[in-house]
Amino acid sequence: MHSETAGAPPSILTMSKIEIRKVNTRRELRQFVQFYYDLYRGNEHAVPYLFFDEMATLRRDKNPSFECCEADYFLAFDSEGRVVGRVAAIINHRANERWSVRQVRFGWLDFIDDHDVSRALLDTVASWGRERGMTEMAGPLGFIDTDREGMLVEGFDELSTMYVNYNYAYYPEHIAHYGGFAKDNDYLEYRVTVPDRVPDKFGKLAAMVQQRYDLRVHKFTRRELTTEGWGREVFHLLNATYKDLYGFSELSQRQIDKLVDDYIKIADLNLVTAVMDGERMIGFGITFPSFSRALQKTRDGRLFPLGWWQLLRTLKMHKTDTVDLLLIGVLPEYRQKGANALIFNDLIQQFQHYGFRWAEAMPQMEANEAVRSQWQYLDARQHRRHRCFRKKL
Repeated sequence: MHSETAGAPPSILTMSKIEIRKVNTRRELRQFVQFYYDLYRGNEHAVPYLFFDEMATLRRDKNPSFECCEADYFLAFDSEGRVVGRVAAIINHRANERWSVRQVRFGWLDFIDDHDVSRALLDTVASWGRERGMTEMAGPLGFIDTDREGMLVEGFDELSTMYVNYNYAYYPEHIAHYGGFAKDNDYLEYRVTVPDRVPDKFGKLAAMVQQRYDLRVHKFTRRELTTEGWGREVFHLLNATYKDLYGFSELSQRQIDKLVDDYIKIADLNLVTAVMDGERMIGFGITFPSFSRALQKTRDGRLFPLGWWQLLRTLKMHKTDTVDLLLIGVLPEYRQKGANALIFNDLIQQFQHYGFRWAEAMPQMEANEAVRSQWQYLDARQHRRHRCFRKKL
């Protein structure tokens, strides 16, 4: 029995019989999404995801990722008919071809603290994958890299964000108990204090880079990003800069168009920075005010009746002390030239202007020393760790 700590569930049930049912209807899909809110209701560190966004991601008719993926969803029920767990089984054929693997992914994995439940869910994914010729299982992973990845293994008492998975501390214990899984990749996250002044490292390097290489910061207009196609160019650049990262699957044009609609069209453009070499974009930074506290005030991630107002206050009025660093990318040949300094030099000034006190750096691969080393010039604390696991089937 777990103690009532930050990473412990509100209650623990012992199951004797578990039934796994495949999600087939829209009502069952809503039940699948709802389980997360029920499991984490009242947890001060978990952040509800937007309900409509979860539904759209999981629907074949809404998510363009299904052009390269196949998936099924499963719910676990106890002997009294209560939902006690869920999981998605996913095959990203494009990623499998890119990395020369036959891998089934598990994602949206949530369960009460009962090993019969977690085993039944993982067994279901393993069987589903074997039936389709897969030879290994990995996760937690989504359809593509812009979906949430990894299981929380450190930082259970830290406030989460809408962009990462939050889970109770017993989850990784269940993975170990299941057997056969090994660490495949770790993502580290940092909480950064926004400095009162731009650190000399960034300010001086930014000035040198501008002078020596004739690079410049560009702040886009809404028209440039939407009508003139620069929003798409951001994600084409992401394809180029992220192509060698763990499990990456190149974004298609339909996927890019959806990301432009979901993020670029509503972004505060002061918090979006591009670096240009002449008329060519060679780097970008996309940041958003943190929605974590606003989402905790919604009813299970729903915008109505008053959830929309909480998010609008954050997006338009910046009623938060934290900014989320969503995506930062620089072409490889420009990283050694210090192009990152131009991005940070500009964004830190924007953060200061809006009065943000902290920045949440989104997951970075543990092995990516070049990215992680940039935090040494700021007051940064590594406060969360997410892990992807893999096992042979």
